[in-house]
Amino acid sequence: MTGVSYAEPLPAWRLTFYAPVASFRDPFFPGLTRGLPVPPPSTVRGLLAAATGEPYESLVFGMAAWSEGEGVDAETYHPIDAGGANPAVAGRVRAGKGGMTLRMRPFRADVHLTVWLPGPEGDRVSQAFRRPVWGLRLGRSQDLVHLEERVEVALVPATEAVVGAARAPTTGHDVPYATVHRMAASISTDRMTSRWTDYLWCDAPAGRYPVRGAYEDTDYRKKGQALWLLEP
Repeated sequence: MTGVSYAEPLPAWRLTFYAPVASFRDPFFPGLTRGLPVPPPSTVRGLLAAATGEPYESLVFGMAAWSEGEGVDAETYHPIDAGGANPAVAGRVRAGKGGMTLRMRPFRADVHLTVWLPGPEGDRVSQAFRRPVWGLRLGRSQDLVHLEERVEVALVPATEAVVGAARAPTTGHDVPYATVHRMAASISTDRMTSRWTDYLWCDAPAGRYPVRGAYEDTDYRKKGQALWLLEP
């Protein structure tokens, strides 16, 4: 990350969120509804922008996310034929080729998200959550998310910390069971351009490990938490 010194503690806001249900589709599987286990950073940027009312938020932030369960739901789709061969009536189209169909949609249940917002930009965005401009959602329009806690913290440069469920760059740590996920770091406002980045994430929260380029929130759940500041 550029523009940040690792020589001294960094003031930041820690925001914790909870979503009863959320779904994060993996765009690398077109035509399928394969789900990601955690929200991409681009989804979190959308959440921050909803609070501020800005079209896009480019500040750096740290994040950790996990869920308590998962499932698959059957959703009804009503695609509208551009040529008018199968017109919609009261928002519904007839079943058949190119018409109404069922698709299986993976979802995550009881999703927990923690976001760290450092510096002056973090102050600005954090203050917006006192009175968000738009409704807070984590992904799809029906996936409402609730702000549980908003607290000031000091992030300390770390060489060893609890990795937990933090999102990290691929060089951030050497937890042997961490999985690499390619996700959207950011999406342009016209949704025509995405920047893809590889991230490390642990399905089972990891304990204390050596870390590189990381900060630690020493007050997080009384045992500390590693985090990495992610760029758009």
